[in-house]
Amino acid sequence: MSTINFGIVGGGWRAGFYIRIAKALPERFRIHTILVRDEQKGRELEAKWGIKTVRTLQQFTAEAKQFSFAVVSVPRTAAPDIIRELAELRIPVLAETPPAVDLAALSALCGSLPKDAKIQVAEQYLFQPMHAARIRIAKSGKLGEVSQVQVSAAHDYHGISLIRQLLGVGFDTATISGEQFESLLMKGPSRQGDPLEDQTVQSVQRIATFRFGGKLALYDFTGDQYFSWIRRSRMLVRGSKGELANNEISYLEDYATPIYTELRRVDTGHHGNLEGYFHRGVMAGGEWLYKNPVAPARLSDDEIAIATCLLHMGDYAAGARPSFYSLAEAAQDQYLALLMDQAITTGQTVKTEKQVWGEL
Repeated sequence: MSTINFGIVGGGWRAGFYIRIAKALPERFRIHTILVRDEQKGRELEAKWGIKTVRTLQQFTAEAKQFSFAVVSVPRTAAPDIIRELAELRIPVLAETPPAVDLAALSALCGSLPKDAKIQVAEQYLFQPMHAARIRIAKSGKLGEVSQVQVSAAHDYHGISLIRQLLGVGFDTATISGEQFESLLMKGPSRQGDPLEDQTVQSVQRIATFRFGGKLALYDFTGDQYFSWIRRSRMLVRGSKGELANNEISYLEDYATPIYTELRRVDTGHHGNLEGYFHRGVMAGGEWLYKNPVAPARLSDDEIAIATCLLHMGDYAAGARPSFYSLAEAAQDQYLALLMDQAITTGQTVKTEKQVWGEL
């Protein structure tokens, strides 16, 4: 098993995930260079992590022969120009989500790249263990023809990526309507840590429906869910022969035989287990639906999912696997998120149109 060498453009909060993953799995990943324009921040990263940093894209691309691909982890406003420049130099790119800020920027990016550009997007939610298991169940046929999903697990394009995966829709035309609801909520943890005082805040809930022909999706999310101790994620997948509700699965083996089972998460290190603390996989009905590809590293589900993107990108850049989440897929999810925002903001129903990336 060879080590995957990659570079990173950007040194912000999201780039930190890639750094932690590489340090947790030095036999699988190595970060060769990080482009950080701020001198002091670059020196701090070098001192903390022992990774070389540079200040300009020219310096970064000069190192490109030393790594397999570049992770572009910069604000969505800056990403298109960097993705384009790297692609023109034939450097494979794993871009963070979303790859561009609006429809005009998405169209310009997708329409201006070299035909042989190797670009994927690090949409990690479909690779999180429980979501990956749910997607496998939805695609297995056990639930029959899946016609409805309800997703309350991730914001905007992340949630929409799950919707499209679970429903099995590609670039299908969608009709979207939505609304927003605000309510009081006791403030919980954030990126900065646990709350330091008793504080009540306004929680903003965004609700939207997507109709893809005869298929229906309900998006329901509040940003509080990522950190909140009291706002949980919810998932529902309904098919002609069964449904998956969060972790419970009900389906018909035949017209007279109902089967009931559940997704069981398998983590080691609990109670008297001495294997160490890590996630092994997800089972249901005696079958492994998901196995952690980076076990036994001690990583969160989100980090496992990002590490999976890195593994796939290593193979993709080497020509050893096909696309796993293309720029076109990412553009479609961001486009749907933009239209969802329009529907929620205006209160009007909107309909998608075919875009340039649908031809890619």
